[in-house]
Parts: sequence; C-alpha cells; structure tokens
Amino acid sequence: MKKISTVQTFKSEIFKEQKLTIGLDLGDRWSFYCVRDEAGQVILEQKQRTTPEALKQTFGKIPRSLVALETGTHSPWVSRLLTQLGHEVLVAHAQKVQLITKSSRKDDRHDAQTLARLARVDPELLGPVRHRSVQAQIHLTVIRARAELVSARTALVNAARGLVKSYGERLPKCGTQQVSRALAAELSSELRDVLEPLLREIESLNERIKEYDERMEKIAKEVYPQVSLLQQVKGVGTQIALTYVLTIEDPYRFPKSREVGCFLGLRPGRRNSGRANHRRASAKKETGICER
Repeated sequence: MKKISTVQTFKSEIFKEQKLTIGLDLGDRWSFYCVRDEAGQVILEQKQRTTPEALKQTFGKIPRSLVALETGTHSPWVSRLLTQLGHEVLVAHAQKVQLITKSSRKDDRHDAQTLARLARVDPELLGPVRHRSVQAQIHLTVIRARAELVSARTALVNAARGLVKSYGERLPKCGTQQVSRALAAELSSELRDVLEPLLREIESLNERIKEYDERMEKIAKEVYPQVSLLQQVKGVGTQIALTYVLTIEDPYRFPKSREVGCFLGLRPGRRNSGRANHRRASAKKETGICER
C-alpha cells in the first residue's frame, strides 16, 4: 500500500468531513497508527516515535477521532495525552483482543489496522478498560517502588546468610528489617570485612523502605480517608488497604459489589482452578500486596 504524506493528508478537507477511527499500536520507541474513514477504508498509515512531543505534533492536527490502543507500559500516559487533545480514546484489554494476541501475523502495521477495524465495528470487542488517574498512579508507584526495594533487600539478606554458611558460620536469626553490620560481630575478622559493604547496603535499603512506609502513611492519612475503615479488619495494614483503594480507585464504576472480585481476578466457583490461581498471583505481583 502506498503511504500518504502526513503533511498532505492533514491539509486535506476530507479529514474535516468524516468521523475517523484510528488504531494505534504502541511500541517502546516507535508506534504505528492506522486511520480509517467512515467507510472503513485506510486513508493513512504512519510510523512515529513514542514520545509526548511526537504524539502532540501528529494527533494535535487531526480532528476529534476515536483512537483505539492496547493496554501496556505506555498506554496510561498516551491515553491521557490523546484525551487532552480532544480525541475519544478507547483502551483495549490486551488479553481480550484475540485477533491480535493469537494472530499469526504479528507486526505493528497489522495490529494497528485490526485495532482501528474493531473500534469502528464494535468497541466492546476490545474489552475496553479505564486507566487510573495520574494521582492514583503516582501513589501506587510509591507502593510498587517500595516492593522493589523489599525484593532487593530479601535477595541481599539471603546472599549474606548463604555466603556465611559456606564457611561453617551463621548470622543470628532476625527479621530482614533488623539486619545490620552488627550481626557480623561474631564472625571471623576476614569474613566480617568482606561482608561489611553488603550489610551496609542492607542497612541503606532498610532506611529507604522506612521512608516509603512514612510516605504511604502520609498519603493514606491526607488523601484516602477510606483506608482507615479498611484497617479495622484484623490483619489489614496501611499497605494492603492503600493498595486496595488505589487499585479500585472509583468503587462507583462497579454496578454490583460482587464484580470487584472478578475485577481483581477472583471468580466464584473457580478457587481451585489453575487459571484463577495464576490471576490472583499476577494481581498480587502487579499491586505489590504480596510484599511485606
């Protein structure tokens, strides 16, 4: 297919006379978009950089259109940017678009064409989702960043204990948050000197994790008063309650409370199924609930 110049196309009056549907296949560095007219014909296909500046330059010149894209790393900020430019944005659930996920033709151009075609025919075929707000996303990032530090700390503590055992010695038992250079006091001087930088790094991680804990407490207290209600449940602390609130964000978007469980990957009657267990594990990993 012959590609049409972006500049020439944007000057064409046909853009102003029709309701356009655009499929946008997002890539980490480059993205591909396909524009279809009311008759479903492809009138423009282009490749561009996945940056705010490039997207503004391209989609800022296109009249209000229906833009379909898949969920992914870049979809939250891209969907917000396109909405600010006046477009109607449809974010497709990546796992529900089987024409793309199970297609033997995996390329950016074909995926963009498919997104535009499905959005034009029936948007519900894309399993549309709604991304959380900027504020909720940044607050949830605090929890996820903390979870990464906890994971790194656990790996370093396990490494330290394993290295010591190989010399026939052991570090005293304690929680990971109590690990410090003082634990190496009973070790041989040679081994203590080797492990000191490693234990010092664990001490630093403990301080950073503590800072995130304080930040979470502040966020919960100042922004999300409903967290205190969830904490009335035995065993539910600030981290789990805040993660739940940020994951749901707007409870009124669920017609029935039972739908929240399905949203989180929990399905009644399928507790023992491998798929349900996998979804629960994925949900916990994504939100950081499983981290302590």
